[in-house]
Amino acid sequence: MRGFIDETIIEVRSGNGGPGHVSFRREKYVPRGGPDGGDGGKGGNVVFRVKNNLKTLSGLRYKRFFNAENGKRGAANKKHGRDGLDALIEVPPGTIIKNPDTDELIKDLTELSHEEEWVFLKGGKGGLGNSNFATSRKQTPHYAQPGLPGVERKIKVELNIIADIGFVGYPNAGKSSLLERLTNAHPRIASYAFTTKIPNLGVYRLGEQDLILADIPGIIEGASGGAGLGLRFLKHISRTRGLLFLIDLTDEDYLDSFPILLNELKTFSSELASRKRVILGTKMDVEGTEEALKKLAEKYKDEEVVGISVFSGKGIDGFNKLFYSMLSGIEENEKSADITKSGGLDIEEKSSS
Repeated sequence: MRGFIDETIIEVRSGNGGPGHVSFRREKYVPRGGPDGGDGGKGGNVVFRVKNNLKTLSGLRYKRFFNAENGKRGAANKKHGRDGLDALIEVPPGTIIKNPDTDELIKDLTELSHEEEWVFLKGGKGGLGNSNFATSRKQTPHYAQPGLPGVERKIKVELNIIADIGFVGYPNAGKSSLLERLTNAHPRIASYAFTTKIPNLGVYRLGEQDLILADIPGIIEGASGGAGLGLRFLKHISRTRGLLFLIDLTDEDYLDSFPILLNELKTFSSELASRKRVILGTKMDVEGTEEALKKLAEKYKDEEVVGISVFSGKGIDGFNKLFYSMLSGIEENEKSADITKSGGLDIEEKSSS
């Protein structure tokens, strides 16, 4: 994903309508031919199309202005002017359109399927030719309508990655290594902080379905306030259906990592707190981590805690069962959310009862 772009501001403009035409029939033996000016063509629209094969907004990096074509002028013999061509903007799934000044959501394109289109700005209507204005009292109108102008807008285009399971953890907790082991993805891996500068995606085959796994760049304490790289990529977690919290069992403060990470997510979005989650204690191949995992499980006994080692393969074979369990919980949470949206029992009241 070299050149990863997850947000940009662009200017878009729909086309002007073409002007109507002024002309009169000029035929032999018809000395007083009536008006025959045709209508102008409609201006082109600004259209967004979702493409599944696109993964970033890099296509918008160098092109910041998108102008639809103006409609063409009408012609004699009541010929209609050609409609202007649309300005077609192709974006990946997970794209949202916002007002750059207020950050107000204009359109969430995740509602669209592959190749589906959404018209953002309509082109101006073409003007009527003078053939439309002849009356019994004014049989030779010498005027036609100009086309209506197009619309120009500046918009913010953002990409929120859509994934089933998101990996959350401090830098070097093992997220990239786990993604590579499970999916054959090839993220950049090294033993220093913030190796991952962009979200990485991988596909995990689970029975008859594919799960999209996302390695989110390391979150640190204060990320929700702008520290480290977390703030820029926290938004990507909001699109995931479930979360794996990776805790490095060799870190001296490993027992305090989970609540810090969870608090950063809650601060960014309270909705994240209700997502199905599992704690993964990593680097179980290192001496002393068996005892560390027991302490972690004892401290967070209300959470599901699992130990793994990407290096030795410990726990890797259990991911099928783990993901099936997570998906079952995710579906239950989503059903509860649907009930809440339809006016049913409030989730917070349900969970506290």
